[in-house]
Amino acid sequence: MTAIYFDSPLDDEARRQRLYAGDVFVYSPTAASLEFCEFARELIRSAFAGRDPEHAQHEMPVAEFAALLAELKPRFIHHPESKRLIAAMLLAHGCSAEDTYFDVPRLRTSTSNGYLTTGIAYAFHPHRDTWYSAPLCQLNWWMPVFAVAPDNVMAFHPQYWGQRVANTSTAYDYQRWNATSRFNAAQHVGQDTREQPKPLEVVAADPDLRIVAPVGGVMIFSGAQLHSSIPNTSGRTRFSIDFRTVHGGDAAALAGAPNIDSYCTGTSMPDYLRIADLSSLPQAVIDAYMPRHPQPVRE
Repeated sequence: MTAIYFDSPLDDEARRQRLYAGDVFVYSPTAASLEFCEFARELIRSAFAGRDPEHAQHEMPVAEFAALLAELKPRFIHHPESKRLIAAMLLAHGCSAEDTYFDVPRLRTSTSNGYLTTGIAYAFHPHRDTWYSAPLCQLNWWMPVFAVAPDNVMAFHPQYWGQRVANTSTAYDYQRWNATSRFNAAQHVGQDTREQPKPLEVVAADPDLRIVAPVGGVMIFSGAQLHSSIPNTSGRTRFSIDFRTVHGGDAAALAGAPNIDSYCTGTSMPDYLRIADLSSLPQAVIDAYMPRHPQPVRE
């Protein structure tokens, strides 16, 4: 059973344990999260140059829209203000500056009615982030930039929390992906031929769990949760921010969610930066995760 905690008073230690057990946490907007959303909105509106970003897909050729995102998204990801705002958000939610590490934020777009679902606006099939060489202690943070609705948010499939899904993660290596596939996303318009971990069996779409948070409302869940992009039928492009965290102590202790079905190699651990000083995780921790998940698959 997956429990959903709303504005929970649990501290970060207790919250992490519940997240590793498959629960989901949802928080009301804070000053820090609203500031982050407004910063993203400013960049988005500037990029769309007078067009309504949520409806611009109805006015623009898809190649032009993809090219715009190809410039906008890296600008957001690598802007120094993004790192400052992530740190402020995490501290506001009780994370330790010394023990919490975060990766760069992603600005996600989900266009409506199949307009652009590949490459720079990839619509994710059901997956666990742990299939993509994410550590079992990874936590995902997600929030909408503009108002969302049930027909344009993402979906969880919590019935698979403890149920293995046959998948192709054996063939995935994070370092190889970074070297060969990450930076050419914008070239994939109409068809996305990049090899990514996918289910080898039909994943039941129903029932699913959709959480509709307000702008700046934050949702936290384990990278081991099976989740997917739902077909957006809202008529509007959905913009959202997500990023990930790991706790240094948990990473070193090999703590986290159970490994149900992830067989990938490589690791995203080099991506993480400590809140306090933007330093990386200790090399010994990174090395422990590089060959494959240190936590074996549960048989």
